[in-house]
Amino acid sequence: MTGRANGDGVEVATSRAEEYAVAPPGAEGVDGARGDGAEWPGVDQAVSGMADEAARVRDSLAVDGGGDLPQVLHTAPAAVALIDLDAGTVTYANGSATDLTGGRAQLPLDIDAWSEAAGLTDLSGRPMRDTASPLSRVAQGIPVSGEPVAVADAARKGSEATEEEREEAEGRLLWVTGFPLSEADDDERRRLALVVFLQLSGAGAQRHLEMMRDRAVVATELSFTISDPARDQNPLVWVNPAFTRLTGYDLDEVLGRNCRFLQGPNTDPTSISRIRSALADERPITEVLLNYRRDGTAFWNQVSISPVFDGSGNVVNFVGVQADVTERVMVENERRAALAAAEETREQLRLLTDSTAAMTASLDAGGAARALARIVVPALADYCCVDLLDEVGLPTSAHRVAVNHRDDSKTETVGMLGRWITPTDDGDDPVDRVLAGGAPSLLPELPVRPDGLREESDLMARYEQLRPRSAIVVPLRARGQVLGALTLGTELPYGRRYSQRDLYLASDLAARAGLAVDNARLYAREHGAAETLQRSLLPAVPEVPGLTVASRYLAATDGAQVGGDWYDLLPLPDGAVGVAVGDVVGHDLRAAAAMGELRGVLRSYAWEGLGPEAVIDRCNDLVHGLGMSAMATAVFGRLERAADDDGWVLGYCNAGHPPPLLRRGDGTVELLTGNLSPLIGATREASRDCSEVRCRPGDVLVLHTDGLIEGPKFDTDERTDLLVRTVAAESDVEDVGALCDKVLEVLGADGLRDDAVLLAIRLGR
Repeated sequence: MTGRANGDGVEVATSRAEEYAVAPPGAEGVDGARGDGAEWPGVDQAVSGMADEAARVRDSLAVDGGGDLPQVLHTAPAAVALIDLDAGTVTYANGSATDLTGGRAQLPLDIDAWSEAAGLTDLSGRPMRDTASPLSRVAQGIPVSGEPVAVADAARKGSEATEEEREEAEGRLLWVTGFPLSEADDDERRRLALVVFLQLSGAGAQRHLEMMRDRAVVATELSFTISDPARDQNPLVWVNPAFTRLTGYDLDEVLGRNCRFLQGPNTDPTSISRIRSALADERPITEVLLNYRRDGTAFWNQVSISPVFDGSGNVVNFVGVQADVTERVMVENERRAALAAAEETREQLRLLTDSTAAMTASLDAGGAARALARIVVPALADYCCVDLLDEVGLPTSAHRVAVNHRDDSKTETVGMLGRWITPTDDGDDPVDRVLAGGAPSLLPELPVRPDGLREESDLMARYEQLRPRSAIVVPLRARGQVLGALTLGTELPYGRRYSQRDLYLASDLAARAGLAVDNARLYAREHGAAETLQRSLLPAVPEVPGLTVASRYLAATDGAQVGGDWYDLLPLPDGAVGVAVGDVVGHDLRAAAAMGELRGVLRSYAWEGLGPEAVIDRCNDLVHGLGMSAMATAVFGRLERAADDDGWVLGYCNAGHPPPLLRRGDGTVELLTGNLSPLIGATREASRDCSEVRCRPGDVLVLHTDGLIEGPKFDTDERTDLLVRTVAAESDVEDVGALCDKVLEVLGADGLRDDAVLLAIRLGR
């Protein structure tokens, strides 16, 4: 309150003082009736005294602007202090106010410092300095109509205080009222504010706090309810206005009824059961329920229920707090839906990635289809089958190449159902329609007993065993042609009902599968042509007197399955026999073509009767002279009868090729490593020599290419040692074909990463 230092100002100040001196605000009950003096011990006397002093305050202000005010307030029946509004300090405290500080506060003193000296805190125990305290607001010229503060520091009474005095000081409550007294009308007058402290104690303090609590409960936006478990059905006996605003029900519509009238058709019975159990066990519980207002609108209600016990430990009431958390629940549900959608998208991407990798890893059309069937079950379907056309454009040529079911015992059933894997009531077959170029089919609900199967008891039994619920049929298409059909299905009772989103995913999978199948078929055709070409370039092993010969050619299971490996056995005009094994660098048709050229050149030079080193040199010159880009490793040798006609002489030259093996008649094996030289085509400046070795009848010459001993998982030296041991271990080498098969068995012909050639020659008499 503000005013002038004249009669008007005095009147205003006096009326304000009288207003607060009559009774502390909040001393009225919840029903508005004023409490009697018995409920506020000491307050009625203070009020009467303050009313008497109001006139003297007015007179003092009128006479000297407040100069005699301390004398007037000294005998006031309450703790009174004056605050200098300009300085924010306590300038005067009467005897009762001085007792609050234990007489240790030297005035003038900052308002917060004086509060600390008096041990004043808010009701939660925080110091006045840390709060928007009533004293600070009065010091700013803001009237305070009445607020409770606590006296927390019993030690301020001094060390001489008795234990009873300390207990009395601890936990006291003071009612604080303050207002400005006047405004300065010149520089010499001070602006003052009056603060009055009334002690609340005993039943009065308790009653005051109860009133504050009750008013807070009534005024809050949180919905409060109280129920009586001693009455039948535990009905509501009190609700605050926030409950009626929240639910739309009037007070007379809810009192005497159990709170279950807020439940509706979509209220979770499990949550209700948990609440019922908590009430029976007399323990607190919090649940979030879908409840319904009086007008039928739904809202998410966070319900917290706590039991209230009497002094004997018996439950006398249940207090419920309800809060509308619809917005929070909706946001949480949207967040969960977004996370679920993101997770579903991630799983779909993983499915597409894994299926693509699995299908492209196979170079066989059937293998790609089987890989697809393994991936989609159970990730996308309970069962799956893939039908491929043997001849593109001819639907009747389709056959089922891949079948899978999450239950292995039903896989055969899926395969045997044939066209009835996706029956329709009108007799149409979605698989045939898709194979004929029709659109993908989404079958959300399959018939329980298809009409077309009523006369087919065996098929009907299989169909009922499978119990299909929903199905999708999409074409496997690549480069504008339908190659087959992918069928996905779910089973009753737990299989999901396919949606349009599932159809999109299945179509994407089928497109990738179609491309993998088409690539596998293109590869098969290319490989067949390449292998036919390469085999056509390899010679038929001729019969040579005195020699027993066996050869093996192995196409790799990876890459183009064609390369530049070759072997040759050539009877020469001078009676010698030319022996050659070579490998053009590369694994494609160009390597095979280069091999054919190089083999023809080598045969022509050998036919001229040149020595092994000369034949290799001439081939090397030709490769450089004609600008052939291919390089090659090769071993060329001449087998001739010994001059004493007792055995054979082998002269050979090696251009970077794995050394041949010579197995003696006694079982020992020699690696022919003499005079190694660079690859054909590597350099024109190379010194090549011929090495010779004497052979006896019964010896076996074994030549091979590096595909037999090299690979990413192989150690070349270990594989060479294994080859030597295998050849040495054969006791009977008269059948060189059996020897070749044994070598391939031990070294593992399956899974070779490169073409391989094996040539075995047993020398006779």
